[in-house]
Amino acid sequence: MRIVCTHCQTSYQVDISEVKPEGIEFKCVKCNKFFLVTQKGIDHHKSGVRNNMNTEQPRYSEDDNLNTLVASVVDDLKGYGNRLNSQLGKLSEIGIALSGVTDLTVLLEMIVDQAREFTNADAGTLYLKEENKLAFKIVQNESLGIRMGGTSGKDITFPPVELKESNVSAYVAIKGESVNIPDVYQTELFDFTGPKNFDKSSGYLSKSMLVVPMRNHENDVIGVLQLLNAQNIKTNEVIPFSKDYENLTESLASQAAVAVTNAQLIREMDNLFDSFVQVMATAIDEKSPVTGGHIRRVANMTLTFADILNKNQDKYKDISFNDDQMHELRVAAWMHDIGKVTTPVEVVEKAKKLQTIFDRIQYIRLRMAYISQRIILEGQNAKIEILQNGSDSEKLKALEAETHNKLEEIKEIREFINKCNEPGEFLDDETLERLKEISQKTYIDDEQHQQPFLTEDELVNLSIRRGSITEAERKKMQDHAAVTLKMLKQIPFTKKLKNIPSFAGAHHEFINGKGYPLGLKGDEIPFEGKLMAVTDIAEALTASDRPYKKAMPLETVYRILRSMAEKEELDNNLVELFIEKEVYKTYQEKYEKSNGDK
Repeated sequence: MRIVCTHCQTSYQVDISEVKPEGIEFKCVKCNKFFLVTQKGIDHHKSGVRNNMNTEQPRYSEDDNLNTLVASVVDDLKGYGNRLNSQLGKLSEIGIALSGVTDLTVLLEMIVDQAREFTNADAGTLYLKEENKLAFKIVQNESLGIRMGGTSGKDITFPPVELKESNVSAYVAIKGESVNIPDVYQTELFDFTGPKNFDKSSGYLSKSMLVVPMRNHENDVIGVLQLLNAQNIKTNEVIPFSKDYENLTESLASQAAVAVTNAQLIREMDNLFDSFVQVMATAIDEKSPVTGGHIRRVANMTLTFADILNKNQDKYKDISFNDDQMHELRVAAWMHDIGKVTTPVEVVEKAKKLQTIFDRIQYIRLRMAYISQRIILEGQNAKIEILQNGSDSEKLKALEAETHNKLEEIKEIREFINKCNEPGEFLDDETLERLKEISQKTYIDDEQHQQPFLTEDELVNLSIRRGSITEAERKKMQDHAAVTLKMLKQIPFTKKLKNIPSFAGAHHEFINGKGYPLGLKGDEIPFEGKLMAVTDIAEALTASDRPYKKAMPLETVYRILRSMAEKEELDNNLVELFIEKEVYKTYQEKYEKSNGDK
């Protein structure tokens, strides 16, 4: 007996014994809705056709046999309509799925997979137009177990297809028209030497072929989708591609082309942004080779550390970086010091304590030379006066000794200041007192004005206890982190790159909250910022191009990193992982030896 869904009119054949007096609910596999069938709703005509509920089967004639025939035709038409509607729904689903994929490699493979499933095709090939040729991107053949291109990991060895109309794929690309061939061996419209040679060598039999253009939103053909050997769903017999499938595949190809164009645009935008980042790093490099080298090395070391962390999940089981996150971290690392574009060059490259645009020690040396000449001149004048008043050998000897002692004192002062001008690890209190004493000494200039041996600014710079920069200059250096954060926050980053400002701006934050620019502490600091803090300091300590310090050996670097971890400045687990996994050595082997990064 036949029952009919009251919702979508799909019919089913059932045994009457299944229907209890109180009725039974059936679930329609087509619309997924339940409908009730009762004994009263069953029509016991000899034809076997029955209705459920209050649905009446229309009668087209007094002849029951004719009614049965007509009902059968109607059912077939309904079935065709339902299948067509299903395919349209599937096409919509495919379009939505394609629009959500931005990885071009994955997208191209997905297009062929979906098109083959959609048309029940045994094989498929996707070409993209490149430099007036069709380049193979995806090649699939289910019967032969072939999957090339895409995510398969297998390169396509076939040469690009020349855009000649004798080739069916090239013809479609040139004309922008679909070609549907029932049997490639029974047509002379195109040159099928290639497929036939393939069949001969592989034992395959190419027969039906559907080739459709991939048109983007500007109606330009960007590629070609070629499907081979449509199969009967029930028998797997190779059949021609139906006209319906041709139209639907054209729609799929158009959707695919738009998705491909979007993916290409996204890739181009990513490349453009990466190039912009490189340009900014180059600008900093041109401003100061010291800083530029630092940025490059920190970026490479950070990626090395993240990659090692991905492979060692003992201490950070919940932390890992996928491709998108690695890209975000990479950009953040390249931009972490972008704020240094506003830092004065004389501060960045200050090799000596008195250095600004040039080393002001030259001023002091000239000043000491002037004072020495004044001492000599004063001694000569005093000598002339003694001689004019009668030669007094004792006075002359005393004068010469006094002049000599004064000149030796100036020489000692000059050498002492030269030594103080060199950046060191620590300046003791005795040296500071000596500098103050010297600064209080005076001399008379050419305009008869009294001048100090050392100006107040010179004294401040020479009194730097560690390194070569003053506290004011250090503040200027530290301001770069705030500037970096400010600059990056003004960039409308995409969703996948939205964390770059917080990552890059946190590389000088300390766990104890005593870092800068925001004074974040503990979990307030993003993990990527903590990671970059370790690599930033490690690079600074090992760098050989700093004008104010020598590169430190790794043992010393490790000791300093552990000391900073003990003081809760750096993340202790990250420091230990950095040392244990020899991140720096891995970075050196990967980047310095292979790329000459120094």
